Amino acid sequence: MLEKTYDHAAIEPRMSKAWEDAEAFRAGKALEVNPKAEPYSIVIPPPNVTGSLHMGHALNNTLQDVLARFYRMRGRDVLWQPGTDHAGIATQSLVERQLAEKQEPSRRDLGREEFLRRVWAWKEHSGGTIVNQLKRLGASCDWSRERFTMDEGLSRAVVKVFVDLYNDGLIYKDKRLVNWDPKLQTAISDLEVLSVEKKGNFSWSEKTAEEKPFDAVAFGKIIDRDPNGHLYYFKYPIKDAENLDRKFVVVATTRPETMLGDMAVAVNPEDERWKPYIGKTVVLPLVGREIPILADEHADPEQGSGAVKITPAHDTDDFEVWKRHRAEIKAATGMDEPINLFDAEAKLKIAGNPGLKRDKPTPLEWNFLLGLNALDRFEARKSVVVRLAQMELVEKIEPHLMKVPYGDRSNVVIEPYLTDQWYVDAKTLAQPALAAVREGKTRFVPENWRTVYFQWLENIQPWCISRQLWWGHQIPAWYGPAMLPHPAVDPGKFTQSFLFVAHNEEEAIQQAEEIYNSGPLGDLGIKISIAGDRQEMEDSIKNANQTRMLKIVRDEDVLDTWFSSGLWPFSTLGWPDETPELARYYPTSVLVTGFDIIFFWVARMMMLGLHFKKEVPFRDVYIHALVRDEKGAKMSKSKGNVVDPLSVMDNYGADALRFTMAAMAAQGRDVKLSMQRIEGYRNFATKLWNAARFCEMNGCVRKEGFDPAAVKLTLNRWIYAESQATAAAVTEAIEAYRFNDAAGAVYRFVWNRFCDWYLEFAKPVFMGDDEAAKAETQAMAAWALDEILKLLHPFMPFVTEELWTVTGEEGPARESLLALASWPLPARDTDAAALAEIDWVIDLISEIRSLRSEMNVPPATLLPLTLSGATEDTKARAARYEAFLKRMARLSDIGFADVPPQGSAQFVLGEATMALALAGVIDIAAERERLKKEIGKHESEITKIDARFANEQFVAKAAEEVLEDNRERRAEAEAAAERLKAALQRLANVA
Repeated sequence: MLEKTYDHAAIEPRMSKAWEDAEAFRAGKALEVNPKAEPYSIVIPPPNVTGSLHMGHALNNTLQDVLARFYRMRGRDVLWQPGTDHAGIATQSLVERQLAEKQEPSRRDLGREEFLRRVWAWKEHSGGTIVNQLKRLGASCDWSRERFTMDEGLSRAVVKVFVDLYNDGLIYKDKRLVNWDPKLQTAISDLEVLSVEKKGNFSWSEKTAEEKPFDAVAFGKIIDRDPNGHLYYFKYPIKDAENLDRKFVVVATTRPETMLGDMAVAVNPEDERWKPYIGKTVVLPLVGREIPILADEHADPEQGSGAVKITPAHDTDDFEVWKRHRAEIKAATGMDEPINLFDAEAKLKIAGNPGLKRDKPTPLEWNFLLGLNALDRFEARKSVVVRLAQMELVEKIEPHLMKVPYGDRSNVVIEPYLTDQWYVDAKTLAQPALAAVREGKTRFVPENWRTVYFQWLENIQPWCISRQLWWGHQIPAWYGPAMLPHPAVDPGKFTQSFLFVAHNEEEAIQQAEEIYNSGPLGDLGIKISIAGDRQEMEDSIKNANQTRMLKIVRDEDVLDTWFSSGLWPFSTLGWPDETPELARYYPTSVLVTGFDIIFFWVARMMMLGLHFKKEVPFRDVYIHALVRDEKGAKMSKSKGNVVDPLSVMDNYGADALRFTMAAMAAQGRDVKLSMQRIEGYRNFATKLWNAARFCEMNGCVRKEGFDPAAVKLTLNRWIYAESQATAAAVTEAIEAYRFNDAAGAVYRFVWNRFCDWYLEFAKPVFMGDDEAAKAETQAMAAWALDEILKLLHPFMPFVTEELWTVTGEEGPARESLLALASWPLPARDTDAAALAEIDWVIDLISEIRSLRSEMNVPPATLLPLTLSGATEDTKARAARYEAFLKRMARLSDIGFADVPPQGSAQFVLGEATMALALAGVIDIAAERERLKKEIGKHESEITKIDARFANEQFVAKAAEEVLEDNRERRAEAEAAAERLKAALQRLANVA
């Protein structure tokens, strides 16, 4: 017996336990019923182990679950593979923060081994939070197969991939620019960088210096508040410029402190202003270094003076310019490497920096430079600008709108930083990944994301895979001493550090012993062991002659988390072992993910899957959009518009949240999350619950052997045809990843067809004396309700499973849980006659209700309806359903005439004209005025919005969510105006 009210808080945990007890989601379950069941597999995008469910997770996992439940009910052997990512930076930062809060020793004080033990302890205690939240959402993963990117099996896969790629020449070390986080002191990926717009408010120009001298104090205060958001124009003196038109090259920069590392000035080779100066040199202010003026297309003649400073150690574009002109720059400066100005904390390195030599600047400037040593970059920025202003080498300073990169974890400004890192030759790996999509082996949905995928892979750069962390997969590379002391050996012969890439310590030791005990020196009898750190390795060299022992040390860095997650589709299935799961479920059927990680994750899974498994990792890639707030703005804590899915589930239930996500997941469009929509879908669940109770109270019980295709009543034939059409529409939409269309189809069937109309039509049958009609309708209602529960289950699993369970207490025993029941198989033929008849009644009632609403007819007022031009079939229909029409449309009488009566509002349905007598019922003149006034309001709104869009400045400056909001408001106003105009036209013939 169903409870009186729908209570999601009681239902959800009960149904979760039922699924768990039945092992409903276990991969291979379908094979117990059908040994020939085809596999269907999805790998979950592994959420961070530190994470908590957010709306992006809710959308992503709802859509995956819709697919998993749909295909499971269709008899496929479904594996939805769950797991979590170790989240290197996030997890290490979290544990370090906890140590600080508890006033315990820091990471460095604890040492690597003890710190990692603390992290694992945290993971075991608190790392399952997001998994439990996904279960609460209803995610039907095979939780018995849950994996973690640092569990033993996946770690073995990571090591094998690294070693194999290294041996294939596809992994190497190189000195390149990376995104460097000065607080965390590690390289980070582009995805971990947030761009924040900044614009300062300090301005100054040497042209107005007499009226407004440079105010160093005011400038310093502004930089202290926010050091970013200004463009600085500096004058670099041209060497030997006595006979030249120009004495200076003016360059603009947003980061003045980096000018100390300039190695050239670039001008465009087609810029006539600068052609005579190409090949000459300028004297770098403060430093005194001569740097060349070179020609490169990187310089934009339309920007500033047309000349740009080249600081290769601190700008990615400048680094590429340096590589193109390396020989030319070396000839002019004598330097073969970029000048790195910063240490790992983004403090200036002056003393001992090979690019800054005392013999170049004046003693005064050298003392100034030494004063910058170990100074924070933004403190140095103030000092450099003030000093150049004193030297009259600042042309102007102006506010400048710029995007400043911040670390998403540290919230500090990220630096382009020149360091030694490990890289993957992504360009080589990208070629098969590009071909696979071009050849259709993997397809993107929506298809336009192919273009983004191609653009990224066709312009791919080496992939930096090392991170300066402790938590993660430690790089399987060991270093040997740079030189080996031996009486028979010239120390200069061993000047290169040895590198051993191996699967484990034993293999690394074996490689080292082969290196040190072979070659022209013969077997030196050197024994190799592992050092705890680099210092221990270096200490082992001192006593090597006596002990004949050396130590090698492992690389301290760990791998980027995207490296391990790039193996996810096959490492979670047991690779590198050839497991039965790997053979059965790889390649996976579909990947559901967001557009922001097409490059970071999708492309890398494609590259690594094709390289190691020789097959694409997934057949389809469904790309969903962002979840935004109801106005279309991106959710952020700073805006205060973040919606917590856990709170939503507390208040409205998981089913309401899930249905909202699916119903709004239109391909290529962001989800505008409205609490009103969520509440509406909670009401939808309540509507279904109440309909089930109505059926229960009216004896609607499933009948053994009942054949819905053999029913006689027109009403029952109609609901059967409607259910078949809905099943076909939902099936087709889910197969095509049109989740919103699928949700919309089942919503309309449940609310508009079954609840609003079928059950209303059935009431007279239930209360009537025709027992055969009553029995048929009771059985049909029970059957239709079952079909509804099946169709709705992928979207609203909890309420549907509960209703399936309770309604199964009477009638034939249920064969399984709803989660394992068979999906409806729609019949091909539809009952056109039944559809036409019932739809005619519904359309007639709907039109009358709409007209009454438009004309402000009081609800209690009964109106006569006159049909003119009606055929005999239409007259017969009106007669058959007269009582029903009168009750549902609030009619006093139904009559027929050759022409519509005077003073009536009319509309056409089929071949007949329907007329409602309004004269004397409403004030026609007042109603016309009201309608005109309402039309005017909407047309005024349309005019205002059109004026905004005609304003080019508004269109250029307004945020996209503001533009979209205006478009939607205009569309709503236009639709409302058209409805009101139609209503006004209906009053044209009313006296």
